[in-house]
Amino acid sequence: MAMQPDMTQDFINLKNIPFTVDDGIAARARIGLVVLATDHSVEHEFKLVVNMPGVAIYQSRIPNSPTITPENLRAMEPHITDRTDVILPGIPLDVVAYGCTSASMIIGEERVFELIHAARPEAKATTPITAAFAAFRATGCKRIGVLTPYSDEVNQFIRSYIESKGFEVPVFGSFNQDNDNTVARISADSMRDAALQIGNHDSVDGVFVSCTSLRLAHCVADIEAVLGKPVTSSNHALIWHSLRLAAINETIDGFGELFRLPA
Repeated sequence: MAMQPDMTQDFINLKNIPFTVDDGIAARARIGLVVLATDHSVEHEFKLVVNMPGVAIYQSRIPNSPTITPENLRAMEPHITDRTDVILPGIPLDVVAYGCTSASMIIGEERVFELIHAARPEAKATTPITAAFAAFRATGCKRIGVLTPYSDEVNQFIRSYIESKGFEVPVFGSFNQDNDNTVARISADSMRDAALQIGNHDSVDGVFVSCTSLRLAHCVADIEAVLGKPVTSSNHALIWHSLRLAAINETIDGFGELFRLPA
C-alpha cells in the first residue's frame, strides 16, 4: 500500500511508510531462561559470556522464597510451565533453560523437562545440573569435588543425586548459607579459595560449584590454571549447554576448558 499523507493545517501524518524486515537479534538462536525471582547473578553471567551476534537470551522470573529449603524449592514446580509460556508468546524458542540447580534435583530433571515442554514442545530443555552432567562427560571428569552455598539438608540431597547419576563425590564443601540474597554476594575471592581447597585433593579430577546465585564464570579459567583440572559452575555449565543445544558451537575464549568443547 502506498504511503498516504494526511494533511491538515500545520500537521502532516505519514501513514503506511514502507519498511523491510530482517532476522532480528536472534537470527541464529533464541534461548529462553526461567530465572528465580530472588536470583541476582544468572542473567549477569549469561550476558558476560553470550555476546555473539544473532544469539539472544529472553528471560522470565519464577516466584520463589529466598530461603533455600527442600520445601521451598519444590514449591516452584507448579509455576514452571506458566513462566516458560510467557517468554516470547507465539515465537519458537530453540532452548529453554530452567535456572535453579537444587530445585532441578528436588523436583527432578525429567519432571522439569515435562513442565517446560508443556508450554514449549519445540524447544530443547536443560537445567544447571543437566548441564553440569554434560560438562562432566565432556571434560572426562568422574570424581567431582562439589562446592555449594546450601544447608546440610539440601547438601545431603545434592550429593546423593550426583552419585545416583554415576559420578563420585569424594570431596564436598559448603558455605552453609540458606539465604539466596546473601549467597549472591559471596565474593569471587571466597569462591576461588574454596574451589582451590576442594580441587587440590588428589581424589578429585574436576570441581563443580553449585547454585545459579554464585558468580564464578569470570574466574573459571584462572582457577583451572592453578589446579590443572576442569572447573565449572551452575551458570557456567548452563550457558555452555544452552549454546550447544542451540547449535552454537564456536569456541569462546576466556572462560575455561569447557567453552572449547562440544556437548
